[in-house]
Amino acid sequence: MTFTGAIGTICMFPLRAIIALCVKLRIHPNVLTFTGVVVNAAAAWALALGRFPLAGVLMIVANIFDFIDGKVARERAIETKFGGFWDSVMDRFSDLALFIGLIYLYSELHRTDYVMIAALAMMFAVMTSYTRARAESLIPKCKVGFMERPERIVLFMIGAFTNRMAAVLLVILVLSVFTVADRIYYTWRELQRAGASRPAAAGRL
Repeated sequence: MTFTGAIGTICMFPLRAIIALCVKLRIHPNVLTFTGVVVNAAAAWALALGRFPLAGVLMIVANIFDFIDGKVARERAIETKFGGFWDSVMDRFSDLALFIGLIYLYSELHRTDYVMIAALAMMFAVMTSYTRARAESLIPKCKVGFMERPERIVLFMIGAFTNRMAAVLLVILVLSVFTVADRIYYTWRELQRAGASRPAAAGRL
């Protein structure tokens, strides 16, 4: 077992206990998802107040709920298409709340440069999700690029615990721009390939 694998196994012990308790109490996974959003909103408020370590702790708690909701749904055999939709929509609310908390903080500090970095990072974070969703209405899969939601959350936590949030936002912005561009190019390439492999209709030039 690798070192990271060992860490993952150790972390799963308390998570399995939490999942088992939620299943026993028959807590609906959609409630767990919504609870995660509420905790993330509290993390956003902590960011807005400049209380970064508290925000980091709250983000960890929020992402425990985000992790176990799907597991509870599987354990209880109540996975639904709406549940997946609900989870995805709530994730967007969580992401935007964190960015808004930082925008409020930097506006209070009169740091227009940080406000713009946070706003642009928020825009490209949304576009990262949107380009994938829109692309997958045209092609089977579009999961290219590095900066997806798990990476963003990890970077947010690093920024919170190290008090280097501005630098982390810049990293999120740059990598999100490349991810969006990569997904646009990938979708174009896959559509071109599909068009080239499709036989021309009879009688058309």
